[in-house]
Amino acid sequence: MSTDALQAARNASRIGLGLAAVGRPSYINMNRRRDLPSERSVSAMRTRTHELLDAAYDLDVRYVDVARSYGLAEKFLAEWLDLNNVQDMAIGSKWGYTYTANWRPDAATHEVKDHSLSTFSDQLLETRGLLGERLDVYQIHSLTPESPALTDIALHERLAVLADSGTTVGFSTSGPRQAHTIEAALAIEINGEPLFRSVQSTFNVLETSAGSALREAHERGCFVIIKEGLANGRLAEPHESLSTLVEIAEHTHSSTDAVALAAILHNPWVDVVLSGAATTEQLASNVRAPVLDLDENQISALNKLTEPAEHYWQFRSTLNWQ
Repeated sequence: MSTDALQAARNASRIGLGLAAVGRPSYINMNRRRDLPSERSVSAMRTRTHELLDAAYDLDVRYVDVARSYGLAEKFLAEWLDLNNVQDMAIGSKWGYTYTANWRPDAATHEVKDHSLSTFSDQLLETRGLLGERLDVYQIHSLTPESPALTDIALHERLAVLADSGTTVGFSTSGPRQAHTIEAALAIEINGEPLFRSVQSTFNVLETSAGSALREAHERGCFVIIKEGLANGRLAEPHESLSTLVEIAEHTHSSTDAVALAAILHNPWVDVVLSGAATTEQLASNVRAPVLDLDENQISALNKLTEPAEHYWQFRSTLNWQ
């Protein structure tokens, strides 16, 4: 069932909607003070989330990404699904981080990472309690080379049970060694079969280090999801150092965000790119990417914007929760 839902999502717009930016009052995306209401109550953020989901559905978006650590994102999504009786939206969530800010924008710590078997068990119950059987993809959240989830055989066996029940089991990655993480995870097998069938990684015109590994994952049959395609907002309103992006947007009569996402979709191994929109206007601009046909010269020019992975992730680590 989940495989059919994922293929339908890819065949729709190839754009998914990630709710990291609206499921909680604070996140590291730029310009949130402008994009979100000054009042970030649960009610206000629920309303914004539902507005985005309404717009996404109307724009043929059929994949939604949430996580246990995205505040109340799973709850907001479940409410919207029930309210609208939506049956044809593929749903992906993630476990491994716990939201700890208690809806305080100024919290010292917003989430805590734990890739243990006990956390998986607890968070799967929590996710099921909200989304029921509508969960198509369940991923380890921000897997890195040092994560115990890569070597925990008991965890692998439990994940295999979940996969046997019809849910696609996968992982997301973060950090400058994403490619190494992907390679290590794809090598894990249970009873001679690959454990993971989906991969979600950061990939954009500034950070392309996971590209070859993601292509290999796709060739092995994994569903490839791209996150942070706009580099947490850096590519939506680019600095003057990214003038190439601006020039291509002007030449194609488009926006820089659409160009940046179209460059990702130029890779045939990409199944879905997540929009992290906080407004319906941003989402409407993002979904223009699949129909924006960039030529090889434009792609080549954008490829020259790539930064060393270590530099990219160092900059990302300086972004404030806002």
